[in-house]
Amino acid sequence: MGYHGEAKRFLESASVEVGDTVRIKKPDVTYEGMVLDRADDADDRHIVLKLRSGYNIGVEISDASIELLERGSAPKIELPPLEVTENPELPDISIISTGGTVASIIDYRTGAVHPAFTADDLLRANPELLDTANIRGRAVFNILSENMKPEYWVETARAVFREIRDGADGVVVAHGTDTMHYTSAALSFILKTPVPVVFTGAQRSSDRPSSDASLNIQCSVRAAASDIAEVTLCMHATMDDRTCHLHRGVRARKMHTSRRDTFRSINSLPLAEVSPHEIRVIDGNYRERSSEEPEIMDRIEERVAFIKSYPGIQPEIIEWYLEDGYRGIVVEGTGLGHCPDSLIPVLEEAQSRGVPVAMTSQCLNGRVNMNVYSTGRRLLGAGVIPCGDMLPEVAYVKMCWVLGQTDDQYEVREMMMKNMAGELQDRSSIAYFRG
Repeated sequence: MGYHGEAKRFLESASVEVGDTVRIKKPDVTYEGMVLDRADDADDRHIVLKLRSGYNIGVEISDASIELLERGSAPKIELPPLEVTENPELPDISIISTGGTVASIIDYRTGAVHPAFTADDLLRANPELLDTANIRGRAVFNILSENMKPEYWVETARAVFREIRDGADGVVVAHGTDTMHYTSAALSFILKTPVPVVFTGAQRSSDRPSSDASLNIQCSVRAAASDIAEVTLCMHATMDDRTCHLHRGVRARKMHTSRRDTFRSINSLPLAEVSPHEIRVIDGNYRERSSEEPEIMDRIEERVAFIKSYPGIQPEIIEWYLEDGYRGIVVEGTGLGHCPDSLIPVLEEAQSRGVPVAMTSQCLNGRVNMNVYSTGRRLLGAGVIPCGDMLPEVAYVKMCWVLGQTDDQYEVREMMMKNMAGELQDRSSIAYFRG
């Protein structure tokens, strides 16, 4: 049960559980209805009821009393299995869930939103998918994306690898939006895939009229059936429900807290514009579908620090990471790839201890160039690795992956500066900047 604190004590005072029918009295009004569950992170001052009219309301409990009317049970979705005949002319697409709102369905009896972990769930919510592919679905885990860890990147990669090895013509990964670009970047390095692997999510859950879930999942399945055999990310192209953009997994970034078109390609164009019925290629420089076997390189080093440079940052911050045994450091620097002069001695110390340090820029657009000013040249002299136009988050993910592959400092440097999945480009263009 998601209730805690005062709300939990309020329910327990009358031995009430989720699913029970209750009467809640306030000084000027009385409500009767079924107690619905709440999210674990909700406040502890309200109880949610489903009224007999079908509406859900939140009742503030500070001046209320509660009476149990009828025992019930926590609402469950119990639907018969769908009878779906596979179409041999359509591709087989696997949809795996790590959490998030895109793969969810509504229980219209209670108004609650539930994770959709099976193909039946997904097809009930999005029957249009059957026009594009044969669908199979399963859950890897169900977590909020802010709770993602590098070890979960590995679990996700292994799940995708198994689906491809078992014959999937493409894989869609349902993921929470807040850290989806970290995971898409991780799989871009961990997996060598002969088929499309498409990440998608939703900014607004499927119980809201403005939900982006349905279009995102439909376009992602279309992209997974395409010829673009890379790890990509597919989300709304605009605020309208028309098309999605397909972003390279190492070039995407969440740019707005709530807009449906929050994801943008940085320092590049999207690979394609996708609708539920077609895909229009924008950037033809992608890996094509092949008959090769998938490969997985899933060793990850989790002890990598990701540090933002800011006015007044103290060397002791980096010293702490060195003393605590961290094996790599990525700095999100200023401008062309700078940090205060006061950090340079401790970055030299990191180098002498065999801890690689990589430099990115907070500017996102453009690229690091540490040869222009004296600070940058001193950082290069201290052994700091310039990361070109690589996004800070991608550099962090790549450092975790590279250190899982090798301990040799020369090899680490070479791998960090080598383009492996489209994360580095030789040139930048003003055409990519949408300030």
